[in-house]
Amino acid sequence: MRDAYHEELDSIGEGLVEMARLVGSAIGRATTAILDADLKLAENVIAADEKVDDLQRALEARAITLLARQQPVATDLRIVVTSLRMSADLERSGDLAQHVAKLARLRFPQTAVPRDLHATILEMGQLAQRLMAKAGEVIITKDVDLALQLEQDDDAMDMLHRTLFQHLMDDRWQHGIETAVDVTLLGRYYERFADHAVSVAKRVVYLVTGEHADEIAPPTATAVDGA
Repeated sequence: MRDAYHEELDSIGEGLVEMARLVGSAIGRATTAILDADLKLAENVIAADEKVDDLQRALEARAITLLARQQPVATDLRIVVTSLRMSADLERSGDLAQHVAKLARLRFPQTAVPRDLHATILEMGQLAQRLMAKAGEVIITKDVDLALQLEQDDDAMDMLHRTLFQHLMDDRWQHGIETAVDVTLLGRYYERFADHAVSVAKRVVYLVTGEHADEIAPPTATAVDGA
């Protein structure tokens, strides 16, 4: 029985890793769709979000079954409860990638992003994907130092978000109100996606240490590769 119990705990962790992989891929593909006005790719991203939702529902069902049958305590209870919260973060990340893809679909055959902002949106998409990949690695390794680095890495996303607003507030903006709204929404989607990746990492810190990430001194800053 104990072997089966720990296998169930392991399967919850594996489900979280798979969710992180899927949503990381989704934000990368959604970014390509929005920049290239690729309707087929956008539709694929939108449809693929159902798999993320299915994984979350399956994970929740396993977690609730464990809580009911095994009544875990101490560390095991922390694993189950924290995993439920991480799955919510990851499911929401998938929704945000879907939002990017839906905007690409809405503006097809045009692109929602002006040519002069392509590089910034591309960088935000790539950074979002790297942050989620790092969050997935943290789930696997339970590396607290790596988890704490994500919040520092997220500063790069905040800087890119501010760059978008500088363009929007510039008197030389000539792309109209509709495009300004689109760009504002995109910036928010990427920023929130990154926040969810950071939240996942923080929850791993709590899972491992029993302490909240904000209570632990951050490690020496190490930027996300390529950031």
